[in-house]
Amino acid sequence: MDGKFFLTAFSTVFLAELGDKTQLVGLTLVSKSKAPWPVFLGSVSAYIIVTLVTVFLGHLVGKFIPDSFIRVSAALVFIVIGVLMLVGKL
Repeated sequence: MDGKFFLTAFSTVFLAELGDKTQLVGLTLVSKSKAPWPVFLGSVSAYIIVTLVTVFLGHLVGKFIPDSFIRVSAALVFIVIGVLMLVGKL
């Protein structure tokens, strides 16, 4: 396993997910249910499956589309979403 890619993926996802809506959902579920372990296990299981799908699709897409195109496309999508959020259309 390449430690550099592991640390990059871990730190990027960890920082991106802090304060995310999924965190708020987990907080709400635990406060309502008073059952932290089932909420934790359900959340982790869901995130594992979502990540597996994402990694598989990323691997597949990476075979056919250049990395530079993916980066530019992702940046443009984020910019468009940000602008739409600023003007109240999203």
